[in-house]
Amino acid sequence: MNSEQFLQLLRRDGFPEPVEVQQVPNGQIGVHEHPFEVRALVVEGDITIVIDGLSKNYKAGEIFHLELKQPHAESYGSEGVKYLASRKQ
Repeated sequence: MNSEQFLQLLRRDGFPEPVEVQQVPNGQIGVHEHPFEVRALVVEGDITIVIDGLSKNYKAGEIFHLELKQPHAESYGSEGVKYLASRKQ
């Protein structure tokens, strides 16, 4: 999926405009949660998200989704990651 298709999807589903997020190469964040729902499009690099012990890797062009207050952990590949994230209250 490209950025324009992602923006259309966000609008259709009532998500606000996304912000660009960048994370450092080989970084990680332990288990945490957010006070909002997240839908994000990976633009560069990759991110691995662990939910309920299940690990999934997302690369450029792929979308990940986190429910409101969903506990998860994140780690980033050797190039780090850049993604567009929309946060829905």
